Amino acid sequence: MRSTITCDMEGVIETMNDGAEKIFGYKKEELIGKKRVSIFSPGEIVLQNVAGWLDTAVKEGEYKGETYFLNKKGEKINAQIRITPTFANGKDKPQTGYCGVTEVIEKDVQVPINFSTKLVKGLAITRMPFTSASLLPVFVIGAYFAGIGDDLFNTSLFVLTIFGILIAHLGINVFNDYFDVKDGTDEENAEYFQQVSGGSRAIELGLISLAGTRKLAIILTLIALAIGAYILTNVNPANMDGVWQILVAGLLLGYFYTARPLRLVARRGLGEIAIFLAFGPLLTLGTGFAIFNGDFGNSEHFLNCMLIGIPMGLLTTNILLINEFPDMKSDAKTGKNHLVVTFGKKASRWIYLLFLTLAVASSFYMYQTIANQYLLIPTIFCLLFGLYIFRHILKHYEMRSLVDANWKTIGLQALYSILLCICLLFGF
Repeated sequence: MRSTITCDMEGVIETMNDGAEKIFGYKKEELIGKKRVSIFSPGEIVLQNVAGWLDTAVKEGEYKGETYFLNKKGEKINAQIRITPTFANGKDKPQTGYCGVTEVIEKDVQVPINFSTKLVKGLAITRMPFTSASLLPVFVIGAYFAGIGDDLFNTSLFVLTIFGILIAHLGINVFNDYFDVKDGTDEENAEYFQQVSGGSRAIELGLISLAGTRKLAIILTLIALAIGAYILTNVNPANMDGVWQILVAGLLLGYFYTARPLRLVARRGLGEIAIFLAFGPLLTLGTGFAIFNGDFGNSEHFLNCMLIGIPMGLLTTNILLINEFPDMKSDAKTGKNHLVVTFGKKASRWIYLLFLTLAVASSFYMYQTIANQYLLIPTIFCLLFGLYIFRHILKHYEMRSLVDANWKTIGLQALYSILLCICLLFGF
């Protein structure tokens, strides 16, 4: 018995023969245009092997090997596979997908899972690579105080703040995945871009259960709260109120971004405002309250730290906005009424430009307010690189090639923050 399945470049199933139905136990109408080929493989095999298989198929024209799949009932299927690239518009045109041919074999196939894959599994479940959006603003505030000098901040509390923010962000990521699966958002989403939108897909891949996701989120949040409590007992007494108020506000905004009854992401712009605040001014001010040796709220540094947080918050909001483009249809079906669902992709291009313009304008105002001439460098970089990305969005907003803008928007926030760190460290 032989299964033949074709998919697009993102793995979404386009065709499958009768043999595929018999082998895997799914009807064509259950999968075509709705699910990805990863549905057949254990998650750890997907993480460890699939990218390499596809790379070999593209470079050598085909990949042949042995693996095992799981059918609809969860039963193991030992198989020999052959993967080839497909060119729907002709081989002289760009590749459009893959074709996988599966033959059931009697041999008991074992696929050893490397230790490195188990580490990657943890990164995938928590979406740890995306914590740069929360960690970089903390480093920027550290650079601000270090650049001025005079022992303005507590180094130990700075390190603790980094770990606390990291754990809190991981907890919120896992909670968001939990609620997206529970609300059916991830189930409906077949158009997300791999790695940058559509959540971690960890539950879909079988890397963790729904109940396990909730348990992990609670554990991570409790650890973050414990770190926050320790920081509270060691900060300048004048800053204690600021620390706990911002800590609670940040966690609530993150939790209720997808959690009911508020579900801010579904309230036509409130989700974007929550992300701006949580990853911008609240984060930079919270760091200031946590690490400043004096009375932060009554110092000149309070305003400066708030100004620093505004452009970073806006750039992070644009990461969210551009990742909403591929998720629009499925989000609309489940009432996740963010800005792209509300205004559509075409109009949302200009919302991206608006956030970019506000980021550049606030960065320029920060440059004028803080006595550091080098702050003009990240401002100009933000303007030029941001417009370059926007130009791509204008043309590709309904195409798979939009993914280039998704990645570059992440890069814009990261590189802007790094430049800001360097200029604040050495510019005073």
